[in-house]
Amino acid sequence: MTSSGTNPGGLPGSAAWELLLPAASAPARARGRFLQAALREAIRAGRLAPGTRLPSSRELAKDLGVSRGLVTEAYEQLTAEGYLRSGRGAGTWVSGAVRAAAPRTRDLAPRPHGTRVDFVPGSPDLSLFPRAAWAAAQREVLAELPHRDLGYPDPRGLPRLRSALAELLARRRGVVADPERLVIVSGVAQAAALLGSVLHARGVREIGVEDPGSPQHDALYAAAGLRTVPLPLDAEGLAPGPLHASGVRATVTTPAHQYPTGIACSPGRRARLLDWARSVDGLLLEDDYDGDFRYDRAPVGALQGLDPERVAYTGSVSKSLAPGLRLGWLLVPEFLADAVVERKRTMDLGHPSVDQAVFARFLERGDYDRQLRRCQRAYRERRDVLVAALAEHFPHARVSGIAAGLHAIAELPDRYGPESRFVRRAAAAGVAVRPLSACAHARDDASGVRLVLGYAHLPAARIREGVRVMAEAVNG
Repeated sequence: MTSSGTNPGGLPGSAAWELLLPAASAPARARGRFLQAALREAIRAGRLAPGTRLPSSRELAKDLGVSRGLVTEAYEQLTAEGYLRSGRGAGTWVSGAVRAAAPRTRDLAPRPHGTRVDFVPGSPDLSLFPRAAWAAAQREVLAELPHRDLGYPDPRGLPRLRSALAELLARRRGVVADPERLVIVSGVAQAAALLGSVLHARGVREIGVEDPGSPQHDALYAAAGLRTVPLPLDAEGLAPGPLHASGVRATVTTPAHQYPTGIACSPGRRARLLDWARSVDGLLLEDDYDGDFRYDRAPVGALQGLDPERVAYTGSVSKSLAPGLRLGWLLVPEFLADAVVERKRTMDLGHPSVDQAVFARFLERGDYDRQLRRCQRAYRERRDVLVAALAEHFPHARVSGIAAGLHAIAELPDRYGPESRFVRRAAAAGVAVRPLSACAHARDDASGVRLVLGYAHLPAARIREGVRVMAEAVNG
């Protein structure tokens, strides 16, 4: 065999030649596949440039120590695919159809860079994920799962999971949970996409959103063809006057723990929101993103339980287990059920069956209830640490909103403003914070500072450190 440093038969450059050498030592059955793959990679990477003439099949076979038929087959296959071109008596050449592209594997997951302490809300403590219990459920499911359940699932989700989840939601959140109207989705984002698409098909072009509210709503509903209409809040929740005046017939709301202000919708306001929906033949889209986590009393039940025909209810495991699982649920009124299920079918043919079966087992064995209690204890303690640290380092600061969820609103005295300057100084010290104004459609950089501080993902020591460093940065 020719050494790797030569150029056999005109094959240019040792780098391209060396790519073909592993094919010669591959198992006999895989040798042809390896040779084809090596030639493709050399052409894609630009090591064999367009217009390069390859050695004859006889010469290359001799240099590699393989059969001529194997090389001929490789040339024919790559010619059929467009990587090579050949002409009678003219030899084999690298085609000009291929454009070299440097392979890249980028990570687009949202992660802070160069941040000492990250108070940006939205993340649970991923170290609390119950790996052992989840792995045990996974082993049991894989051992027992019927073969038929590995086929395309019911687009609503496995009946076993929908039944177990309906029982949990009725017991813990007070919803009217009919398994036939429960759809398993890839988190609240897909629930919004499904509902938005179905509403658009029914002629809806606008949807109300709380202001301030989730920064993601505009993009999510725009993708479904809906324009978001910002609706203001008052001390009891979504303000009914502007809601009636807006003319919308569908509105997103977070009544158990408004994001981001932390307001709990009052009983009277819940009744008025439902009166609005009935009066306009409309729909309330209830995002129960952290309804299980209430620290000063038992959680208030979901709005959907008061009128399941006027409220579409959605939630997920993103705050209780991990957002990377992409597991959520959507409970829809009967008049939307068929359209939502059909849209789910065309969108992705259903959620992964094995993941659903594992979650169903997790629910049935009581593991999910135990996980919720574990998170509840941890997050309540961390909220207490945050409140104490703010009181120590920012005298006269006020933490507003109910004691719930994974974030808190800190209102600082006017002397710390304006808000934009505070955020810049904190960032320069390595502390990432989200101002409340970032969640509002109308940005207000007033003299005071209001921060949305996420704490669930931070150990107590990091919370104390972050508040201390932030105070040093803005007081220096």
